[in-house]
Amino acid sequence: MPISWSKEMKHIFKVTGMSCGHCEQTVIKALKKLDEQALVQVSLDDEKVEVESSRDKKQLVEAIEHEGYTVVL
Repeated sequence: MPISWSKEMKHIFKVTGMSCGHCEQTVIKALKKLDEQALVQVSLDDEKVEVESSRDKKQLVEAIEHEGYTVVL
């Protein structure tokens, strides 16, 4: 069976400032705008955003921070 190499990388970010469903959707939309194929999961309780994307980490962080949230590195 051939090995399938995926360019997708999984990133987990601690994101502060998210407090409601609107915040969650804003972050998801910002990341999907950057990479429409991205898989995004947001946990408001844990202040965590998990992203599986081919975009690099810096671009993902910038997309989240552009919406007014803080990514804790």
